[in-house]
Amino acid sequence: MKKIKAAVAGMGFIGTAHVEALKRLNNVEVAAICGSKRCTEAKAEELGVENYYSDYSEMLKNPEIDSVHICTPNYLHFQMAKDALNAGKHVICEKPLTTTKEEAEELAALAKEKGLINATNFNIRFYPLIHQLKAMVEKGDLGEIFSVNGSYLQDWLFYETDYNWRLEPELSGESRAIADIGSHWMDLIEFVTGLRATEVFADFATFHKVRKKPLKPVDTYSGKMLTSEDYQDVPINTEDYATVMIRFGNGARGVMTVSQVFAGKKNCLSFEIAGSKKSASWISEKPNEIWIGRRDTANESLLKDPSILYPEAGALVNYPGGHNEGFPDTFKQNFIKIYKAISENAGVVKEEYPTFEAGLREIILCEKIVESNKKGAWVKL
Repeated sequence: MKKIKAAVAGMGFIGTAHVEALKRLNNVEVAAICGSKRCTEAKAEELGVENYYSDYSEMLKNPEIDSVHICTPNYLHFQMAKDALNAGKHVICEKPLTTTKEEAEELAALAKEKGLINATNFNIRFYPLIHQLKAMVEKGDLGEIFSVNGSYLQDWLFYETDYNWRLEPELSGESRAIADIGSHWMDLIEFVTGLRATEVFADFATFHKVRKKPLKPVDTYSGKMLTSEDYQDVPINTEDYATVMIRFGNGARGVMTVSQVFAGKKNCLSFEIAGSKKSASWISEKPNEIWIGRRDTANESLLKDPSILYPEAGALVNYPGGHNEGFPDTFKQNFIKIYKAISENAGVVKEEYPTFEAGLREIILCEKIVESNKKGAWVKL
């Protein structure tokens, strides 16, 4: 079997997750990684990757590389994706795809022009029970959707001494919590329900208006503490918290809350869908379980078991019932579909995986939510 050769740019937490997931695919070889000079060689050895680069443009010159995964800070996504497409490489990019709608539109158009596979890594779609919920909605099990509410809560920026490049608009973009984690929630809800948000009303809050930036590198989620002389005060202009009210095209209503300063919630996405027949809820910290609510009979807890799931969900299950599948498996399942398209030169099959168009959609949503917060009013999409 001729393996597709992939390269991963950006060797932080998510870049490493991409490499590890790709190594679980039998038709893909991780041919190279790219990152900062101080860590790339050590990371390559740790991950068992033979080739490493500190110069992205040099990596793109390698004719053996078929695809590039972009896992760098947000402000680099656009140019790196554009360069990769122009070099004839398929591109899988972390979200947000870019920091502006215009850049995302340009990338989507360029990928189409070049005829290259393109994907935005909304990996949370690829929990098996997310596909089960989507199938339940499509088959009418829940009836007409009345409302959707939920949240995405984290505590990794809880303290004023917590710091990361995502706090700096010039690196991350104008929005932080919404763009970083709210985008996942919104993508998931539109994917599962098939509904499209048509209006939004947002309220942001920044609780740590000044944070203490460390003067030496600290890895994301590391929890390392430095001494007081190792910090400098930095004013913060992006949101720690946001609540967004949503109106959907069918008349349904929604509410999303995101926070990166919620003590005890490490990485918890949750939602509840209220339908005219049943309701259902899912929590990412218990991803192998769906709660199903009824008015007149007992409620139900549906556990992941391929023998009882709809075929659409069973296709994403690799282990028997009782054997949990989690966060790393979502990357693998997304990449399986992407690399199947690359190997068959097939392009995207409807909703098989999220493309640059999905990335563009979330940037449009984020920009309208930011606009709504500034105006203090409903904003149409």
